[in-house]
Amino acid sequence: MPVKLGSKLREDDAEARIEIVPLIDIMFFLLAAFMLVSLSMVNMKSVKVNLPTAATAAPDTKKQFVDISIDKSGGVFLDKEPVGLNELRGKLVAAAKATPELRVFISGDQESRHGDVIRVLDTVRAAGIEKVAFEIRQPDKAATP
Repeated sequence: MPVKLGSKLREDDAEARIEIVPLIDIMFFLLAAFMLVSLSMVNMKSVKVNLPTAATAAPDTKKQFVDISIDKSGGVFLDKEPVGLNELRGKLVAAAKATPELRVFISGDQESRHGDVIRVLDTVRAAGIEKVAFEIRQPDKAATP
């Protein structure tokens, strides 16, 4: 038992304490900082297009995928690189062999022709890829009926 000298303990007998609250604060700060940094490092692979809206769309996570974009003039882009339909099919066949569970996201500009999108979809199917999704944007809250 420590000996009291007046109202103070002797310094020789005082025990060191680790304060937990400041350590928890620092850990939460580090967690938040790493989360913000990792979110800012997300790299989008698609060409900037004006996506159409759909009220019944369900978001789909992007893992093991390729992104095909079609701009309003009918140009086709595979992960931001302009490609022709024959070159697109060759690259998709090679990617499907490397990744059997390959998924394709097609982003067609709202102003693009329907025939251009269908030609790209046909090329994807001809390459043997069955998992195809169309990328859309969510409608504005005020615009939905």
